[in-house]
Amino acid sequence: MSGFDKRLTPARPDLAASHLRGKVEAERFVDGVAMQVIDVSAPLRSVPSPEASLDTEALHGERVTVYEETGEGWSWGQLNRDGYVGWLPSNALAREVAKPTHRVRALRTFVFPKPDIKSPPVASLSFGSVFTLKREQADFMVTETGGFIPKQHVVPLDFRESDSVEAAARFLGTPYLWGGKTSAGLDCSALVQLALQSAGRECPRDSDMQQKIGHHVSFSGDESALRRGDLIFWKGHVGLYAGRGMLLHANAFHMAVAEEPLTAAIERIRAAGSELLDVRRI
Repeated sequence: MSGFDKRLTPARPDLAASHLRGKVEAERFVDGVAMQVIDVSAPLRSVPSPEASLDTEALHGERVTVYEETGEGWSWGQLNRDGYVGWLPSNALAREVAKPTHRVRALRTFVFPKPDIKSPPVASLSFGSVFTLKREQADFMVTETGGFIPKQHVVPLDFRESDSVEAAARFLGTPYLWGGKTSAGLDCSALVQLALQSAGRECPRDSDMQQKIGHHVSFSGDESALRRGDLIFWKGHVGLYAGRGMLLHANAFHMAVAEEPLTAAIERIRAAGSELLDVRRI
């Protein structure tokens, strides 16, 4: 396993994906099974225990390649979009039946059992969740499972936001949650990932991975060198430059997604022992 990032490599000493045969050592190699997330979201952890820390979340409709399912209700696999590997609850997954066609653009939407907004919703889906459209009915999009989602809250899968910062700003006030990736709670790198993906730019999950995308921008404190949408990095932390001297980021200081003056954030984070590491432009 030397040289491989275990967060992105579906391989363990006892089991690995078949496509890694000859690249890693494992007792056995298996082909994966295409699955999809059927819950509102599914927690992904490094070990199969509900008490383990949250590494990330898979959103509703997200595709997962599963390599092992245990009798204790856990599935070990890899998220198809960003490649993250870990354990998910098996009951949050089902066999893939159709490719997604639409995604949720609103911060959060409701799924109704019938085309009536007065009916009690059966679920709520977060920004970035995907689903397969079965048909349209009145002001609703009907999903492959028969749920009704307001048309105003969804867009075709190939729709691209014109401004990633505006997309991220929809999360203002959302609670900070380590490993979170939904409008119920998310962390700094999830905010960046969701914002960039909504604008049609693929983005890895963790801040150290994100520091490898785009190109370096020289910054010595003069904000005129920055552009709206630049990514600003500290060790273990990332934010979006929102223009006007402001930084938009999910952070544990505010315990929320917040916008604050960049200079104030730099000084505060420096006082906590961390210097600004890099600025990247996508």
